[in-house]
Amino acid sequence: MVAGGDMERRAFTEVRTAGRRIEGYAATFGTVANLGRFTETIAPGAFREALAGDVLAMLDHDPGKVLGRTRSGTLRLSEDSRGLAFSLDLPDTQAGRDVLALADRGDLGGMSFGFTVPKGGEAWQGNRRSLNRVGLREISIVQAWPAYPDTEIALRSLTAGAEANRRARRLILAELGAWA
Repeated sequence: MVAGGDMERRAFTEVRTAGRRIEGYAATFGTVANLGRFTETIAPGAFREALAGDVLAMLDHDPGKVLGRTRSGTLRLSEDSRGLAFSLDLPDTQAGRDVLALADRGDLGGMSFGFTVPKGGEAWQGNRRSLNRVGLREISIVQAWPAYPDTEIALRSLTAGAEANRRARRLILAELGAWA
């Protein structure tokens, strides 16, 4: 990963619904993600500067499936001691209805976010990376495995057997390769 303009993505699982609103955490601080050749954590305050910009909410990182945005007020983001919290008012579109149905059933894979790393926004110690500042571009509701393994869904997929673990790693590495 090169600091600068290359977009990266990370996934988490922490969502709940209330009416047509979905809430949770798009990222958590201090959680270690094993991304193949390196591990990564997000430091508290990493999103602070990015919260002032216009951030999109999408389904599966698809710009054709926008679910909300901060500029319109349909997506609200904040940092707290746990991580990057979000609250999203789902639209009455097919994508919005699908997300709501999947969330109600507990079938969502989790949350993800797309970001860039500005100069000086990361620190490396060997193969350990700490994200201290990120340029947040979007958060996404995803139907895949989270990159950060401390989430509830990721732990279930790991206990489902070695094949599920291998599939999850291939997806994560393929996604990282697409943005490298």
